Amino acid sequence: MTDNELIAQIAQAVMDGEAGIAQDATRQALEAGIDPLRILNEGLMAGSDEVGKRFESGEYFLPELMLAGRALKAAMEILNPSLAGRIQSADSQGGMRVVIATIQTDIHDIGKNIVASMLTAAGYDVMDLGVDVPLKTILDKAEEVGAKVIALSALLTTSMPYMKDLVNLLEVRGLRQKYIVVVGGASVTEIWAREIGSDGTARNAAQAVTLVRNLLKAS
Repeated sequence: MTDNELIAQIAQAVMDGEAGIAQDATRQALEAGIDPLRILNEGLMAGSDEVGKRFESGEYFLPELMLAGRALKAAMEILNPSLAGRIQSADSQGGMRVVIATIQTDIHDIGKNIVASMLTAAGYDVMDLGVDVPLKTILDKAEEVGAKVIALSALLTTSMPYMKDLVNLLEVRGLRQKYIVVVGGASVTEIWAREIGSDGTARNAAQAVTLVRNLLKAS
């Protein structure tokens, strides 16, 4: 199999949500000496971009998005060791570390997990803190790891106000300008995201990656 065929197979595995094939093809590509960044950009990201387009057009739905996220995560387990040095270098120059969590009082994680997988596939160093995470824990971890981006998720409308509380906590501590804060969830709108003082929201995981990328470039 040629290099181009391996790359195409990786992209297709993500689009099809085939985690095993994504892993095997990524391993074969590395063994064939293909540049890990090419595997990331032309394979995994190309596949995830297409998944995002199909989701937006209504061709794909949440189950397909979830399977694609799992395939991305599986492939990244193989690719990450080869990317580690390059990601560290990019992080030191451009703030590539992201802390992501489902906010306290909310235990839903499907959307968060997909966004975390796609951010990882895009080359970001993602620290996933899980669900029902207290505000202080999120902020303390962001400070500890030197994150540039804090990504917050909530499905429950009763949990969403805690996102505003975290922005307020950053303000009180004099840290608001230090972080890019993005929020997401089924009930989160662009208007509400602006009203609470966050830096933005996205309608789906693919757009979340674009949002983070654009905010980092502008910072």
